[in-house]
Amino acid sequence: MSHNDQTLRGVAIGAGYFSQFHYDAWSRLPSVDLQAVCDVDRAKAESVASRFDIPQVFTDAAEMFDSVRPDFVDIITRPDSHLPLVQLAAERGIDIICQKPLAPTFAESVRLVEVAAQADIRLMVHENFRFQPWHREIKKLLRQGVVGDRLHTLECRTRLGDGWQEDAYLSRQPYFVTMPQLLIFESGVHFIDTYRFLAGEISGVYASLRKLNERIAGEDAGIVMFEFASGAMGLWDASRFNESNCEDPRYTFGEFLVEGNGGSIRLYADGRLTVQPLDLPEHDIVYEHNRKNFAADCVFFTQQHFVDSLLNERPFETSGEEYLKTLKVQEAIYQSAATRQPVRDVG
Repeated sequence: MSHNDQTLRGVAIGAGYFSQFHYDAWSRLPSVDLQAVCDVDRAKAESVASRFDIPQVFTDAAEMFDSVRPDFVDIITRPDSHLPLVQLAAERGIDIICQKPLAPTFAESVRLVEVAAQADIRLMVHENFRFQPWHREIKKLLRQGVVGDRLHTLECRTRLGDGWQEDAYLSRQPYFVTMPQLLIFESGVHFIDTYRFLAGEISGVYASLRKLNERIAGEDAGIVMFEFASGAMGLWDASRFNESNCEDPRYTFGEFLVEGNGGSIRLYADGRLTVQPLDLPEHDIVYEHNRKNFAADCVFFTQQHFVDSLLNERPFETSGEEYLKTLKVQEAIYQSAATRQPVRDVG
C-alpha cells in the first residue's frame, strides 16, 4: 500500500499488559490517527479506548478491518494468534506491525512472512530493543571508530529477578508459566536482534540453558556464546530467577561491555554510557535517554520508525525477512542446548 497522505489511519488488536506502551506511543505520534481497538475481551478494549481516547471498539478483527479500512494494524496479541490475524490483514491489503514472538514455531514465522510478501503488504516486527537509546548510541560510537576499527567482543549480563517467586509472571504475563520455551523465545530474541544490529550477522552459537524455577515449563536461565561473521565473539549471561543489584533491572535489561581493538564501551544498568580508549581513563558519553513509557521510550522509537518508513517508502530495519535471520539464530540456540554442541553455519 502506498501512503502519500502524511497521516496514517491505524487500528490495533490486543489490550493486554504490554499494549499500554503501544497505545501511549501511538497517542504521541502526530502522523498517526488510531481509529479503533479490538480485543476478544470487550471490557479490556473499552478500558484502553477510554484511556487513550480511541473512538471505536471491536471484538472481531475482520469486522474492524472492514468497518474502518485502516492503512495499518498493530498486532499486540499472543504469538499463536499472529498468523491468522496477519492473513486477515493481508487479504485486505493492510500494512502490519506485529509484536514478537512472531509465531510459536519457526515454520509458522516463515509462513507469516510469506503471507505478507505474497499480498505485497509491508510487515514490520515490533522488535524494540535495538531502538533503545543506548543501543543506538553504541552503534553510532562503533561507526565513529571510538574503540577502533575491529570489534573483539560484545557481552551482556541480564538479571531480571521476576522469575523466582511462587506466583512468578502470573500478575503481568501469566502465559509465561506454561510456555515450553521462555528465556530465549521471550527475552533472548531481543538480544539476538540487538547483537546483530551492533555487530553484524551471527555465524555460530553455543548455548547452555537451565530451568531454575521448577514451577514453570520453560527455561529461565542460560549462557549463550555467539560467533560473528566478522570474527567478533559475543556472550549473553542471563537469568530471570536471580536478581540485579540495580534499582530497575527492566530499564536497560542488562549491563553491556563492548570491546574493540582501540578500547571499550560500557553500558551501566542506569543507562550511563562510557568509553575507555586503550591506555586512557574511562569517560562518560552524553546522550539523551529518559524513564518514559518502556525502557527509555523504545516502543515510541520503534513505532516512529514504522511510520517514517511507511510514509517515506523506506525499508524497515526489522522487516519480516530480516527478522527471520534473528529467528534462525534462536533456533540454533535451542538446537545447541539440546545437543550440547556448538551450531555453526547458522545463516
